[in-house]
Amino acid sequence: MQLYNKLSAKEREALIKEAGKDRLTLSFYQYAHISNPQEFRDQLFVVWDNMDVLGRIYIAKEGINAQLSLPAEQFDAFKTHLDEIPFLKEVRLNIAVEQDNFSFLKLKIKVRHKIVADGLNDDTFDVTNKGVHVSAEQFNTLINDENTILVDMRNHYESEIGHFENAITPDVDTFRESLPIIEDDLSDYKEDKNLVMYCTGGIRCEKASAYFKHKGFKKVFQLEGGIIEYTRQIKEKKLENKFIGKNFVFDDRRAESISDDVIAQCHQCGKPCDTHTNCANDACHLLFIQCDECKAELNACCSSNCKEIHELPFEEQKALRKGQGNSNDIFKKGRADYLPFKKDLRNIFEVLQKHK
Repeated sequence: MQLYNKLSAKEREALIKEAGKDRLTLSFYQYAHISNPQEFRDQLFVVWDNMDVLGRIYIAKEGINAQLSLPAEQFDAFKTHLDEIPFLKEVRLNIAVEQDNFSFLKLKIKVRHKIVADGLNDDTFDVTNKGVHVSAEQFNTLINDENTILVDMRNHYESEIGHFENAITPDVDTFRESLPIIEDDLSDYKEDKNLVMYCTGGIRCEKASAYFKHKGFKKVFQLEGGIIEYTRQIKEKKLENKFIGKNFVFDDRRAESISDDVIAQCHQCGKPCDTHTNCANDACHLLFIQCDECKAELNACCSSNCKEIHELPFEEQKALRKGQGNSNDIFKKGRADYLPFKKDLRNIFEVLQKHK
């Protein structure tokens, strides 16, 4: 019985091209009690591998978080399979705004301590006492209210290329960093302001809303289904779009266009640009924003030094990496000092002045 991916990304890409079939990219999550995550993981792998599902799925005792793609013709069978699992019956599936047959090239299902790394001790508060879920229409009404504080629960490299108008975008690298910062900086508004949150697909807000209610915030709301579901609803119902720029996604597409606005800039030359690149140097892989001109000049690398290494013969590159471990830049997400136009730090209090 095969329980792990055996094909390389290149081999899988070739098979997808050969099949010539349209694929759907989608995501879903569900908090639930899973007594044996490893057994559940193995059961899913057997079924999904047979359906040609590809993606990145995390399973923990607290639930499942999945981003994946599958042949469009398998969608009904996939949905039927999910409905046969009690805690996944009728789970909301966030269908990608923009489709790409190559969004995922491997099936990776991993057992983790948590489905989102939040750094919280769930035993200290009621994780089911969540904020009020609101639709796109309700969300638009709320954020037009001067009594509302809108908070982006994503990381800086996500909000840098796209966010809702007038949203607070914490300058953090991880979700767990944002929680204490938001709590501290918004402490004066716990009683009387609407705290409205959003993220990519809703999963971060599920836990954050319960956490902030536990910390004393009285009026907590979260965008149902996140930016992905918001986009679907505004198109379907012809609502005003309050999101500007692109929505960052965690697959090989890296982003979906929600509006035509380009609100970021190339980290190397400063030209308006919102396209993320992973540095081509295997010893780096820094995620940063790079325009087409800089990509061509630097061979998809973040610096001249990385370009020189990337252009060496493979064996020489391998020898240079031996014993070095991963570069810390992998985790900086565009923070490298040598990027002259990287995002500047934002002071959350500047955004809050209008609420004083």
